[in-house]
Amino acid sequence: MHKLNDFLAGIEIYLGGSNWFTLLLLFTGVFFTIYLKFPQIRFFKHALRVVRGKYDKPGEKGDASHFQALTTALSGTVGTGNIAGVAFAIYLGGPAALFWMLVTAFLGMTTKFVEVTLSHKYRETDEKGFISGGPMYYMKNKLKMPWLAGFFAAMTIVSSFGTGSLPQINSISSSLYSTFGFDQMITGAVLAVLLAFVILGGIKRIVKVTDKLVPAMALIYFVGAISVILYNYENIVPSLVSVFANVFTGTAATGGFLGAGFAYAFNRGVNRGLFSNEAGQGSAPIAHAAARTEEPVSEGMVAILEPFIDTIIICSLTGLVILSSGVWQEKLPNRFQTTDMVIMADQYDDSNEEDQEKLYNYLIGKSDLPVFNGELNVENGIIQNPLSIINSRSIAEEVKVYNLNDEAFSGVITIKSGKNISDNETYFEGNSLVHSAPLTAEAFTRSLLGEWGKWIVSIGLLLFAFSTAIAWAYYGGRSVTYLFGAKGVLPYRIIYCIAFFIASFADTTIIWTLSGITIALMALPNLVGILMLHKDMKGTMNTYLDKFSKEHPGDI
Repeated sequence: MHKLNDFLAGIEIYLGGSNWFTLLLLFTGVFFTIYLKFPQIRFFKHALRVVRGKYDKPGEKGDASHFQALTTALSGTVGTGNIAGVAFAIYLGGPAALFWMLVTAFLGMTTKFVEVTLSHKYRETDEKGFISGGPMYYMKNKLKMPWLAGFFAAMTIVSSFGTGSLPQINSISSSLYSTFGFDQMITGAVLAVLLAFVILGGIKRIVKVTDKLVPAMALIYFVGAISVILYNYENIVPSLVSVFANVFTGTAATGGFLGAGFAYAFNRGVNRGLFSNEAGQGSAPIAHAAARTEEPVSEGMVAILEPFIDTIIICSLTGLVILSSGVWQEKLPNRFQTTDMVIMADQYDDSNEEDQEKLYNYLIGKSDLPVFNGELNVENGIIQNPLSIINSRSIAEEVKVYNLNDEAFSGVITIKSGKNISDNETYFEGNSLVHSAPLTAEAFTRSLLGEWGKWIVSIGLLLFAFSTAIAWAYYGGRSVTYLFGAKGVLPYRIIYCIAFFIASFADTTIIWTLSGITIALMALPNLVGILMLHKDMKGTMNTYLDKFSKEHPGDI
């Protein structure tokens, strides 16, 4: 597992984790925001009217209403990224990472508008009579670049696992295990069967499920989040200050948090922002292409609402819950994952400024520190060697070692390059920082809800992540149809459900690393494609505005 994660992390550094990718993503949003004169602001009210069906016309071609297309797309974006992804960004980059998530969302409103409009404009009808759309169709039909369309479709299939399937069930099973002790394999098996029931019914069944599931899950989560924030009302202003005050300076060490520089907060915030709202990734256009309308721009307007709801509202709530509760800087009891843990050769004190600086530079890769090699001597669960253990980017405390029967371990453990190479025989527990869904779950307990707050996160995560898996099965299926025809969809869905089950008990860190790679490989051809079609986009938008202003004067 260590070697696999190190290999994937090495790839991810040059793709989703690289500065050039985040800059390309932001540049695309900035360019279209200025080029189209801030459509996310100008057309916001119009988008609300369109999604309510005010301008619908009978008999228009499509498989779903504006609202159903929006909820299907939202079900694909409102997921793990809103609960686990925000926690992961703050854990890596500090409070300033939330600011960069919000910037990504604001610019992403325009990016979504563009990619959905173009994909809807060049959609087709498949051999079974269903609408097929997405970036691969504008790449093929307008750019005349079938090779790029094929690459995008292939990466969408891969990303349906890396974004839509694997991290979703992994977060669900991890949350249910940490909260209620539910066996992760059983959780995966039950939900894989439910997933198969929904996605094998096709788009008709999918939209029926998502247009009810999305509003319900958003309401549950909103009420729970507000209760935590209000309970910690005295921390609301300091939390907001921390988000904006450290935007260009980074966050200093505080509590168990060893600090984060500007570059890390910027990179992680933009990266997790993309994972959350998927603006520029090219996924949502596949759902919006099914909308019943002959006006591509009107569906693009609807897409403006997605990053606003997904990131500016829901991710902001999650961020304020985590920051106002203070749990992001607290060491909490947890079971260490092998990929999060490094056994150091020396002892360190994270309350000592000199040690803080050494550890921070080590974590960001600026300098090296000696790691442990050799044998750990353990007696009744207590490590006898003088050393320190880093887990989840913090110095672990009160560490104990157990065997697989959950009994205190006594004996010798072989360590190589700071890693436990006998990790199938023992595991470590102790106090350290936590990340992803467990961090958000802990934050939700810091209110009048107490331990019941974890129910909000677990239920919210279950609904959020499960609906995301449903939507991404549709995206992957449309891409399979594009590449192999409708005959390939059933085998794809079966493989999708099997992978969904396996990921329920796989390593979380590896899953998140894989998702960063697949997001980048899918987003790159889409971002390049829509930039190449900027004149087409502007002309299409202006034609729509002229036509609409004549039919509905004063409505836009």
